[in-house]
Amino acid sequence: MAATASPGAGGMDGKPRTSPKSVKFLFGGLAGMGATVFVQPLDLVKNRMQLSGEGAKTREYKTSFHALTSILKAEGLKGIYTGLSAGLLRQATYTTTRLGIYTVLFERLTGADGTPPGFLLKALIGMTAGATGAFVGTPAEVALIRMTADGRLPADQRRGYKNVFNALIRIAREEGVPTLWRGCIPTMARAVVVNAAQLASYSQSKQFLLDSGYFSDNILCHFCASMISGLVTTAASMPVDIVKTRIQNMRMIDGKPEYKNGLDVLIKVVRYEGFFSLWKGFTPYYARLGPHTVLTFIFLEQMNKAYKRLFLSG
Repeated sequence: MAATASPGAGGMDGKPRTSPKSVKFLFGGLAGMGATVFVQPLDLVKNRMQLSGEGAKTREYKTSFHALTSILKAEGLKGIYTGLSAGLLRQATYTTTRLGIYTVLFERLTGADGTPPGFLLKALIGMTAGATGAFVGTPAEVALIRMTADGRLPADQRRGYKNVFNALIRIAREEGVPTLWRGCIPTMARAVVVNAAQLASYSQSKQFLLDSGYFSDNILCHFCASMISGLVTTAASMPVDIVKTRIQNMRMIDGKPEYKNGLDVLIKVVRYEGFFSLWKGFTPYYARLGPHTVLTFIFLEQMNKAYKRLFLSG
């Protein structure tokens, strides 16, 4: 007589029971939001650094540490969490969409025998999910850039958004709904670059460490490969990121935008601020990338375990 699968072990077809797709979307967003609470100050410092010295002005901050101490001194502890509501909404939209789409595409492209997609297909899935999530999350990204930038301006020039919803309503009312998607092309390009660079550099770094003979395939090797991958990803994506930041924060001057397009941003930054200014905010960007990824997946794993224990166990 055939053995009957227990309710906790799997469904009627013998496959393991998993959480519904809607729950996967929800947990993805919540995990990203949880991680953002810890890394928001780094995001703020990165944005301030990228805007420092804009338009051939004197740089406000010499280093990332100088930026952090200046913000704490001028705006207090609350100041380094400016824009947190926008950061949380960005994760609720971007991360939810990205992880959700990645999961759905991954499951759909997994073979009938359980064979996962190959490396190139996984990379394509990651880039597609990242670009789609970035498009959905652009309005929150615009609000985040503006809210984190506000404290560096004189009081009479500040936009003074109370929270992310106030920012979105005012942007749509004062500048038009399309402004909410200002900079969506560099935002999507950054997501594609980040996903591609992370996948390629992590695999190469891990292989290099294993071939060196000093590492075995364990958590230390994975951690070191992740740190190298983060370095490569930061270096590759920062020029695109500064384009995104400048475009989303720009104002109209005499009825004309400060920048015509992304290429105009790159040319002006290099001409007036120097080539290496394309990597302004490198330290907080790099410092944010690793912890945010790690914390996101820790929260995600814990929520999945709790869901299985409460709803999928016998």
